[in-house]
Amino acid sequence: MMSEQYIISIDQSTQGTKALLFDSAGNLIRRVDQAHRQIIDEKGWVSHGPMEIYQNIIAVTARLLEETQIDRDKVAGVGISNQRETSLAWNRITGEPVGLAVVWQCARAADLCDQVAAAGHGEKIRRKTGMNLSPYFPASKIAWILRNVEGARELSDAGTLCHGTIDSWVIYKLTGKASYKTDFSNASRTQLFNIFDLKWDEEICEIFGINPNNLPEVCDSNSNFGETDFDGLLPNPVPIHGVLGDSHGALFGQGCLQPGMMKSTYGTGSSIMMNIGENPVLSTHGVVTSLAWSMDGKVNYVLEGNLNYTGAVITWLKDDLKMIDSPQETQALAEQAAPDDPLYLVPAFSGLGAPYWDSRATAMLTGMTRTTGRAEIVRAGLECIAYQIQDVIGAMSEDSGVEVHELRVDGGPTRNAYLMQFQSDIAGIDVQVPDSDELSGMGAAYAAGLALGVWDETIFEKLGRKKYTPNMQEKLRNKKYEGWKRAVKKVLS
Repeated sequence: MMSEQYIISIDQSTQGTKALLFDSAGNLIRRVDQAHRQIIDEKGWVSHGPMEIYQNIIAVTARLLEETQIDRDKVAGVGISNQRETSLAWNRITGEPVGLAVVWQCARAADLCDQVAAAGHGEKIRRKTGMNLSPYFPASKIAWILRNVEGARELSDAGTLCHGTIDSWVIYKLTGKASYKTDFSNASRTQLFNIFDLKWDEEICEIFGINPNNLPEVCDSNSNFGETDFDGLLPNPVPIHGVLGDSHGALFGQGCLQPGMMKSTYGTGSSIMMNIGENPVLSTHGVVTSLAWSMDGKVNYVLEGNLNYTGAVITWLKDDLKMIDSPQETQALAEQAAPDDPLYLVPAFSGLGAPYWDSRATAMLTGMTRTTGRAEIVRAGLECIAYQIQDVIGAMSEDSGVEVHELRVDGGPTRNAYLMQFQSDIAGIDVQVPDSDELSGMGAAYAAGLALGVWDETIFEKLGRKKYTPNMQEKLRNKKYEGWKRAVKKVLS
């Protein structure tokens, strides 16, 4: 193992972009981040600016290198983790975006999915891709772009359109248009990729009106995706040697490498994943089957449940309701709330994800009494995060036949002790909180560093953890969870 080598990890997420620097021992030296605009129109459609995202990647990397003053010749390689499902298109020749990126939260393609379902294709798509037909996946988002964004269809017909997920865009731009690739984890989330045959599915592409020849090349998650010097920030180009969707990056960074191991990322939304090994299991309980990754030609599968609003609920309490000035206030308010107040928040602001898959469900506060006030609403906002995650844990346990004993968690909201204890209580299992918040970027860095020989498998032993254990009485746990289930039924369309 050589000394004085560094890995740069780019974590391009829904709210912003982070650049992370890791040393030869796997220590996180510095993090620099920058937010980008959340473009929300009068219809509630959510978009991002592709060029803004790319420019932010260069900006945070420049600041990272400037602030750390490392020897730039010692950068060995780059890892990339990215927000998944967010979809965009660009001109293959000029590299210019064709319209804005359609963010994963955005359900603008719901009618298009309804048309596909009405034509009888829903179950076929689920059996090939592992995922229920939904406007949250890129298949319908890309189809929407082709139908609605000026110039997209013409470029597609001419074979000069690139379209896909954010990782492909970032790789393309960082390599100076030399590399148009994605990895297995991101490809498996598009609803265009056959997870059994491990290739773009031509029949599904045809259903959505998408030319598979315009999709990126699918590569192992730890392969060489091309070289970059970050627009001249590095003296010599270095390889991008690890690419993972952010949730897959977190699973890898958490060391959930064996079947049955499970993690939950608490971000804007949440991804709950269970590693199920080399053999796929199609869900019958409302979660989806995806690829964890492919490393050195070996594929691992996962069961996954996706939630649209978890950490975003805290943002809603702060920015829209003005009930808190910072997320840190939620813990004290939750602890002050009246213990017996029966308030529930079902955060279906843009539908419900797993295991309900109802894109037309609407949000609701239910169970208000005279004791309901600010503290009770804030507590309901925290608790709805844990309830949603327990819905998914239960579904995965049913599908896999595995009794879950531990949940490894990551993301900003895991610093909230009330939420973590409530999560442990409602799930009835241990919750393990790592001493780092950067699991997605760390996972991509680990993949790159392992591929480049910067470190070895002992890197997974570096993470320290705090454990929460259940201490709620079973009768109370059951009463609370049954109340949640009743609340959810009220919002389903």
